[in-house]
Amino acid sequence: MLKHIKKRQDGAVLIEFAFIAPVLFLILMAVFDFGYSIYARTLLNGAIQEAARNSALESGATDLDDIDEKVRERVEDVVPFGEINIERKSYYGFFDIERAEVFSDNDGNGTCNDEPFTDENGNGTWDTDVGESGIGGPRDVVLYEVTLRYDRIFPLYRALGTNPVQSMSAMTVLRNQPYGQQIAQETQELTCS
Repeated sequence: MLKHIKKRQDGAVLIEFAFIAPVLFLILMAVFDFGYSIYARTLLNGAIQEAARNSALESGATDLDDIDEKVRERVEDVVPFGEINIERKSYYGFFDIERAEVFSDNDGNGTCNDEPFTDENGNGTWDTDVGESGIGGPRDVVLYEVTLRYDRIFPLYRALGTNPVQSMSAMTVLRNQPYGQQIAQETQELTCS
């Protein structure tokens, strides 16, 4: 009887599947999570490109809330539970993007402290970025950035010990259409405090 039981193969596949199933499901969840993330990022990039083109038009300058709402609607079709943050900064030219205001670094420490600087954005203080919030005016350059945060839909992060919140951002830079003359950049010399 023992010989007869030893030769039987009934149920062997079930036991083998029990060993393989956790790894298989883990790989499937990883593929689905990765695919969902790529799809959400692609959708976010497409939405921001369209929104940036629309806001660069003269007519778009007045409908920013509508443009932002369209971005939210497109993203929420795929990520209905995501948190979307939209930021715009305008610059005089492409070379100004995320550039600090010019200052005389007399002590050579790389920070503006009691030294003269050129206040390029007119706010009265030295800034590490000369950009101004908003879309600026005609021919200004606009950095448009959208950040999306959402809870992962697959519990894979628990098994891998990663963050349960997926965060991604997309940005684009466009020049506003020349629907008028670009406003000359007024600067003044001040001292860092």
